[in-house]
Amino acid sequence: MKIGVVEKPGVLKRAERDVPSIKQADEVLIKVKRVGICGSDIHIFHGKNPFAIYPRVWGHEFVGEVVETGSAVTKVKQGARVVVEPIMYCGTCYACRQGRGNICEHLQVMGVHRDGGCQEYVVAPEANLHRLPDSLPWDEAVLIEPFTIGAQACYRGNVQKGDVVLVMGAGTIGLTALQMTKLAGATVIVTDVVPEKLAYAKSRGADYLINAKAENMIEKVREITGGMGSNVTIDAVCNKKSFEDSIEVTSAAGRVVELSFNEIPSEIAPVNLIKKELTICGSRLQTKRFPVVIDYLTKGQISLAGFVTKTYPIEQMIDAFEYVDANSASVRKVVITME
Repeated sequence: MKIGVVEKPGVLKRAERDVPSIKQADEVLIKVKRVGICGSDIHIFHGKNPFAIYPRVWGHEFVGEVVETGSAVTKVKQGARVVVEPIMYCGTCYACRQGRGNICEHLQVMGVHRDGGCQEYVVAPEANLHRLPDSLPWDEAVLIEPFTIGAQACYRGNVQKGDVVLVMGAGTIGLTALQMTKLAGATVIVTDVVPEKLAYAKSRGADYLINAKAENMIEKVREITGGMGSNVTIDAVCNKKSFEDSIEVTSAAGRVVELSFNEIPSEIAPVNLIKKELTICGSRLQTKRFPVVIDYLTKGQISLAGFVTKTYPIEQMIDAFEYVDANSASVRKVVITME
């Protein structure tokens, strides 16, 4: 079967491998249909993901069809359409006991710590599979995983109806956070420096837009909110300054949700946290967000029009990565077809 593998930083290849076999009674063999290229896949390719282990079959956003099941599998049958939840956790550490397997002490992510979905067939535990409605096209189903990241940011920020939410960055994850916060009943301000990305955010429901290159973002947010600031700020820009700005722009009693893996320290004066009694939280991967997103998609409550920028067959995988690299300012989602 065909696979896509990052052999080491800077070296991406198509290769051949034997079709995997079921070894445990709870495992399922899946024929992969679509794989989405995430920013973290690009980081793995460039050697900038601190968690990646090489060589690695990339891909944690993937969907497919069940072709074989282990003897203990009861929830899916041959022919079932599924999306694969790409995280594996121990279930016994403190984080897992708190229901937060996404930050398990022994966390394993497909496409990062173990081989991912860019292969024609993959084996995964039944517990990691979620059924897809027959009405959901493959090209839309592959977007479920990135939307769970936006859903997690909304969950971690405890977004409530009537909140004013600032989403910093109109890239893929910022756009998913935008739609999930709108579904929660919030008023949403979106910032970016690319006019085309802001225009797309407007088409997806953003109430206010701020071009952070042309305007003072903090002053504009305060103007929009009558001096209050944003009740929840989701930092999807993820650099040193964006985290610093998120502390300043957030209102008293507000929440800051940080999505960055940036290792450069930001400079935050503790008094800015204390005087507004801010809650600051990280948001990593997701906890039980797959059913939430699938339900929204099934009901047509998430708009995906124009979300997939381009689609490439597996034979043109390298071209797809090069396209994402060259067009990072405008790409929303590039999808690999495995058929």
